Amino acid sequence: QVQLVESGGGLVQAGGSLRLSCAASGRTFSSYAMGWFRQAPGKEREFVAVVTGSGTLTRYADSVKGRFTISRDNAKNTVYLQMNSLKPEDTAVYYCNRAEYYSGTHRGEVPWGQGTQVTVSS
Repeated sequence: QVQLVESGGGLVQAGGSLRLSCAASGRTFSSYAMGWFRQAPGKEREFVAVVTGSGTLTRYADSVKGRFTISRDNAKNTVYLQMNSLKPEDTAVYYCNRAEYYSGTHRGEVPWGQGTQVTVSS
């Protein structure tokens, strides 16, 4: 079964940057679009960004557009999220998973990983 391991989170001041990584097991990584999602305390998990299997197309939630960049390295089975100009409202646990490119929804095929905590102080 595919496993996902997120890393790179931490505590950062507003305006700072972080780069998240998500390593996936399995041989079919490049066949699927991959997305980043986040869940803040007391809120539902929400879509952040998605990249196609080839890495050529990306989409973002309006709240992060222009600040976050998603990318992938299929040779390393890894997807990244570069987060710049971070705001306190970006504080959440960040997860990656297979996603539908146009809807940005989780495909529901792979269990969620443990996520990585991002905390942005004001």
